[in-house]
Parts: sequence; C-alpha cells; structure tokens
Amino acid sequence: MKQEWILCPVCGNKTRDRIREDTVLRNYPLYCPKCKHESLVEAEGLKINVVMMSDKLSNLH
Repeated sequence: MKQEWILCPVCGNKTRDRIREDTVLRNYPLYCPKCKHESLVEAEGLKINVVMMSDKLSNLH
C-alpha cells in the first residue's frame, strides 16, 4: 500500500504525519514542527485539501 508524508501547506516541509491510500481525514489539525504553524486539512486518497490556515485558526479560540 502506498504511503506519503503530509507536507506543510505553509513552508512545504514534511510534517510528522503520513497518510496511506485508504486514509480519510476530516478537519484534521496539522502541525508543522519546522515553521510552527497549524493548518486544518482534509485528506482522501492521498489528496490533501487545506480547509483553514493557521492565522484563521488562531481567531477561532
């Protein structure tokens, strides 16, 4: 089964999370240890969509 690292939508580096072909994520808070940003993402079939970037997430709190 194919696996890929989830890349940060802000800086493009690898995060600490991987997804497989059968992974489904909804409103997943993806944190990047390199740039320290958090993004809300969805994933299905190795395709990742950004729901919200970190500046919008901080306004929700």
